[in-house]
Amino acid sequence: MSLPMALVITGPTASGKSALAYELANRFPVEVINLDSAQVYQGLDIGTAKPTLTIQNQVPHHLLDIREPTQPYTAFDFCRDARLAIEAITRRGRVPLLVGGTMLYLKALREGIAAMPPADSRIRDKILAEATKVGWSAVHDRLQTVDPIAAARIKPTDRQRLQRALEVHELTGETITQLHAKGQKGMANQLVEVAIVPEERSELHQKIAERFDDMLDRGFVDEVNSLRSRFELDAALPAMKAVGYRQVWQYLEGELDAAAMREKGIIATRQLAKRQFTWLRSFASVRSLSGPSVDQLLKIEEVANILNRA
Repeated sequence: MSLPMALVITGPTASGKSALAYELANRFPVEVINLDSAQVYQGLDIGTAKPTLTIQNQVPHHLLDIREPTQPYTAFDFCRDARLAIEAITRRGRVPLLVGGTMLYLKALREGIAAMPPADSRIRDKILAEATKVGWSAVHDRLQTVDPIAAARIKPTDRQRLQRALEVHELTGETITQLHAKGQKGMANQLVEVAIVPEERSELHQKIAERFDDMLDRGFVDEVNSLRSRFELDAALPAMKAVGYRQVWQYLEGELDAAAMREKGIIATRQLAKRQFTWLRSFASVRSLSGPSVDQLLKIEEVANILNRA
């Protein structure tokens, strides 16, 4: 079955993605699919800038609050769930609108992704010991024998990916290349991707600081405290490694004072934005807007075609 067309609004954190999406929702029959890896978790509301219940009641949303914070959620999970949501929304005669800034999810949806086994520390330690003994070049030679396609793509200096390729082979008996070939296919031809790319980085940094302060004023620390009492959490869980949550966790553990928590939270959010800009520069298919402007957005012919088809 060929997948239906969907519109994507992405961009760095605090760039106005949600505001643009809800302005669109006032004019077109869209349903929002969450494209934020932290908003999938129940209870992570303030620190993720999750849409309020009022907004969720006004505009249909998908893939919000679908996991407890103790349950990891992968890019493979997202691709599977997003495809199902896109198909269901389209069957209702409405427009799927993916909104968020998790670039790994977007890349996986566009290009496809394979189901990979979880990391195995025992095997990783064994590969690391091998590298310590014979060197990473020799380890790369072993990958060349096992999976020459992956070896041509992965440099001997790329230790993390090299280790992962060999780990996958030892865990599954199949090469990482074989698993990718059997994985979910990408839907690059079915997505129209638009990114808000603010021209003034200093203005974005100011918005990031203001938003973090607003989150603190609205009870961000109390939210994390409540999560710690409701769930068996630890700092290594993906949910608690989300930007902002990590710093509040450290504050509650007594590792940071309030001022340092605020400063480190804002810095971490700026660093996230920087990584998002880097991802976007590598996405050749993405159309750019300088700000969250519906008028700019509708000047893109492919966008207008999608929104007017419903």
